Amino acid sequence: MDKQQARAQINALKELLNQYGYEYYVLDKPSVPDSEYDQKLQDLRKLEEEFPELVTKDSPTQRIGGEPIDAFQKVQHRVPMMSLGNAFNEQDLHDFVRRASAGTDAPLSFVCELKIDGLAVSLTYENGEFVRGATRGDGTTGEDITSNLRTIRSIPLTIKETETIEVRGEAFMPHKSFLALNKAREENGEELFANPRNAAAGSLRQLDPKIAAKRNLDIFLYGVGEWETSPLTAHSERLDKLKELGFKTNSEWKKCATIEEVLEYVEYWTEERPNLNYEIDGIVIKVDNLNQQEELGFTAKSPRWAIAYKFPAEEALTKLTDIELSIGRTGVVTPTAILDAVKVAGTTVQRASLHNEDLIREQDIRIGDTVVIKKAGDIIPKVVRAVTEKRTGDEKEFHMPKDCPACGNELVRLEEEVALRCINPNCPAQLMEGLIHFVSRNAMNIDGLGEKVIIQLFQENLIRTMADLYRLKPEELLQLERMGEKSVDNLLRAIEKSKGNSLEKLLFGLGIRFIGAKAAQTIAAEFETMENLQKASMDDLLAVDEIGEKMADSIVKYFSEQKVIDLLEDLRGLEVNMEFKGPKRSEQSNDTIFTGKTVVLTGKMEKFTRNEAKELIESMGGSVTGSVSKKTDILIAGADAGSKYDKAQKLGIDIWDEEQLKEAAEG
Repeated sequence: MDKQQARAQINALKELLNQYGYEYYVLDKPSVPDSEYDQKLQDLRKLEEEFPELVTKDSPTQRIGGEPIDAFQKVQHRVPMMSLGNAFNEQDLHDFVRRASAGTDAPLSFVCELKIDGLAVSLTYENGEFVRGATRGDGTTGEDITSNLRTIRSIPLTIKETETIEVRGEAFMPHKSFLALNKAREENGEELFANPRNAAAGSLRQLDPKIAAKRNLDIFLYGVGEWETSPLTAHSERLDKLKELGFKTNSEWKKCATIEEVLEYVEYWTEERPNLNYEIDGIVIKVDNLNQQEELGFTAKSPRWAIAYKFPAEEALTKLTDIELSIGRTGVVTPTAILDAVKVAGTTVQRASLHNEDLIREQDIRIGDTVVIKKAGDIIPKVVRAVTEKRTGDEKEFHMPKDCPACGNELVRLEEEVALRCINPNCPAQLMEGLIHFVSRNAMNIDGLGEKVIIQLFQENLIRTMADLYRLKPEELLQLERMGEKSVDNLLRAIEKSKGNSLEKLLFGLGIRFIGAKAAQTIAAEFETMENLQKASMDDLLAVDEIGEKMADSIVKYFSEQKVIDLLEDLRGLEVNMEFKGPKRSEQSNDTIFTGKTVVLTGKMEKFTRNEAKELIESMGGSVTGSVSKKTDILIAGADAGSKYDKAQKLGIDIWDEEQLKEAAEG
């Protein structure tokens, strides 16, 4: 192939992949299965390797992150990125409308938008190409984080606009990404992020863009900083135009003609906020007409034509009665606060994370203290601080033990880790946590083998390794409390059924450090058999997309251990499947009724668990989201469906019951 032919093929592949990416990351409606995208991306990568002089900045292959930098360069905003004034109650909103109305003669209308809790950024495009991205900074000067922003796949690298345009938005970390990141950091003994906002900000300020690329960030664009010849006359028109240009905007905005409509919007999202899959910390209200915005102007700090209504902080006071230690499957020892029951953000909390000894010492938290509790990102209960003025003198300082509370081995702090860790491979707590993980839904998914049953089996010395689960006998199980013939029969059937799971389930269940469910899926699809994976070298693993050095090193070390070799031979002898059953990476999936569809699950399911239904829909090419919107194609409703059902009816969305889902699964 000559250079001219290669350029034509590369341009065609780039255009196709950018369109696929737009459908997947912006519209949330993929038109092709992941396998087809992966194959096209691999084709492009091979061509670019053969003709490196044809690689351009807008290529999808360039999103994985460039070389690390020494420091961020400063960026002057040509139009200041001003912060908004705040409103904290209904009266503050009435006052805002009154002031704005006094500053212009014509009647006002407003646009209400969700206030995304992330990091404000600006994106500059010249001749249709993304050339610079920056943080807000102090409003006049920010930092150049272009390399990190390029890793966010919902940011278009090119747009159909030749004029220089600077747009503004909020980069954020979705709940799913936040929970996965903190789980991995906890297992690695690293300090946890307090909330999704801090996680997003920390990710975008990494000097190594490859780290940001792994954090699965997203963005919503909400405004324009500079666009000299724009013909638009209203903010609502700008939002529509941004969407038309290929930017991801938040679809939940609403145009309101009166303060009463504004208050209704605020009230609605105050209630619906927990159903979103990202964090919001308020509502932004803007005067819609751009001429009126210009007429109202600015104060020294903020525009007079916009205000941010801030949700009240959800905190509660309670007593910390004890600090309990738990040992995870990787040996990390985590302190947990035991609390007098208290309601926070709609749920009753009796336990809250304390993360590590350093945090306890820095905040001077003691057993017996009255403490402030909040939910970090409205998800994870967290002790914010001790109320020292309420101390009586009976409080006790807490000190981490020197030895593991489960096995008595000395605890260690590995280099660059915050957490203490038990490194005894035979620690009973770690073995038990490993078994609990092995049978969990995302791993071997053995129904009936919950945490309580695993603990019971472990304490009765019936299991010590994963292979022991497949040697359990009916007469052994019948001796246990609350185990009748029917439950024993069901449990043994579930254990037997799990032998047929595809390789990625077993791989994730083994609990290899740094290997989550998604990585297990990728690895299983690539190597196809456990035998192939056991033989894989570092170079073999690093050749797989999304597998970095830490992961590859962890896999090689894991499979070199004799006890792991023995365990896998034991599982093979017990006829546990060691092969990948999904479509190979080069294969394409046929379209199904769910291909490209966005589905929401609600209510109590009887025929499926929530996770089973989600996996089924995703395996058939659909995507499952947490909230109903105009983008939702199907709502699958179980019993007690609630507000999501009502909203789907109002929007005219197809509503299925479980029987229809079952019929779709059976083809």
